[in-house]
Amino acid sequence: MSHASGGQGRARCAEVLRHRHCSTDRNPLHPTALSTPLTIMHLLAPAPVGGLETVVSTLAATQSLSGHRVVVVPTLSATDDGQHFIDSLAGRKVEVVPLLVRGRAYLKENRQLVELCRNRNVTIVHTHGYRSDIVGGLAGRKAGVPIVTTVHGFTGGSLKNRGLEALQRLAFRAFDAVAVVSRPQYNQLRDSGVSDHRLHLVPNALAPQSAPLDRSSARHALGLPEHSIIIGWVGRLSQEKGVDVFVDALRILDDPRVCAAVFGDGPVRASEELRTLSIRGSQFRWLGAIPDAARYFAAFDLFVMSSRAEGLPMVLLEAMAAGVPIVTTRVGGIPDLLSPSEGMLVPPDDPSSLAAAIRAAIVDPAAAATRAQAAQRRQRADFSVGPWSERYESIYRDLLAARTSTAERT
Repeated sequence: MSHASGGQGRARCAEVLRHRHCSTDRNPLHPTALSTPLTIMHLLAPAPVGGLETVVSTLAATQSLSGHRVVVVPTLSATDDGQHFIDSLAGRKVEVVPLLVRGRAYLKENRQLVELCRNRNVTIVHTHGYRSDIVGGLAGRKAGVPIVTTVHGFTGGSLKNRGLEALQRLAFRAFDAVAVVSRPQYNQLRDSGVSDHRLHLVPNALAPQSAPLDRSSARHALGLPEHSIIIGWVGRLSQEKGVDVFVDALRILDDPRVCAAVFGDGPVRASEELRTLSIRGSQFRWLGAIPDAARYFAAFDLFVMSSRAEGLPMVLLEAMAAGVPIVTTRVGGIPDLLSPSEGMLVPPDDPSSLAAAIRAAIVDPAAAATRAQAAQRRQRADFSVGPWSERYESIYRDLLAARTSTAERT
C-alpha cells in the first residue's frame, strides 16, 4: 500500500483507519531486516501520569515480548521524577536508563544520548514529546541511527509552549518517520511542511487492564458516595483539556444527585476548585493525579471528556475498555475513535451542549449502557496492541531496509 496523499488519499486513509491503521510499503524489505531482532531506544521526558507515558510503556513492553531489545531512556530533572512511569516497566524485560539532566543542559543530554546509541548498538531511536523530538532526534542523527517519532498531540497554550511546538514541527522534517495518532494531525503536519513520505497514521492501542476494581470497591477506595450519580473526568488540569467547560456544564445541569470525580492535576486546578465552591447541586471531588486511574473507572456512571484539543486520547480508550458510558467533545481523532452509536459527541467549548448530553445519558441509562457496550466491543476489535506494535515494527524495518538497499547500491 502507499501513503495517503491529496483528497482521494485522505478518504482512503479514513477508511483504512477503521481497520486499525494506514500503512506504507515503499521499499522492499531486505532479508536481514525482516528477521533480525532490533535494538529500539525510546526517549521521553515523563510526566507523573499521562497518555504519552502509557503509550511508551505499553509499546516498549510489547516490543520486548516480541523478542527485541528495548532501551527506555526517561530524561529527568530530579531523581524522583518519573517514578510511576519507571515502575510501570518493572519486570517487563525492558532496560530503563534514567538520564538526570538538571535545568537546560541540552548539549550534555545530547552527548549522553549519542553515547547510549553507540554503546548499545541501537537500531532505531523512537522519540516521544517535544523535548525528546528536538534533543533526541538530533542525537539519533549524530549516531547515524534511523529516527522515528510518535506525535501524541499539540496543546498550544502559552507563547513559550507554542514556540516549542513550532520548533518540534520543524524538527519533524528531518525525521525518517513521523507517526501521528489521528487524521487531523496527519493533515496538520503535512500542511506545515512534513512530507507525505515521512508521515504514518498509527492510532493508539490499549493493552488489557490489570485488576480493575468493581463499582463498590472503587467508590470506597476513592471516598465517593455510594448512591450518587458519579461523573468522572480524567486528565491534566490545563486549558486545552477544558475542565472549565465541564465545571460550567455541571453548573447548567444543576442536578443534586450528581457528584463529579476529577482525576488529575495541573495549572488551572486551584482556580477551578475555587469556582466550584459557588455551584449548588453538584458536588466536586478533586482527587489529584491517580496512578493506574483506569482501575477505578467502574466507580463512574458516566465518563466525560471536555477537551478543546486532543490527538487520540488513551484515557478515552481506557473508558471504552471499562464499559463506561461516554460523553466527549468532537475534537482531534476522537470522531475516528468513537461513533455516535458508541458515545455522545458534542462541540468543544459549548457547556450547554455538554450539559444536555450529560442530562440525556442520566435520563436514559439503558441507551447509555448500550452505547457503552458497543464502545467496549470497538476498543477490543480495533485498538488492540498486537496489530499496533506490528505496525511500528513494519515502519522500523522499512527504514532499515531502505538504508541497506542504499548501502548496497553504493
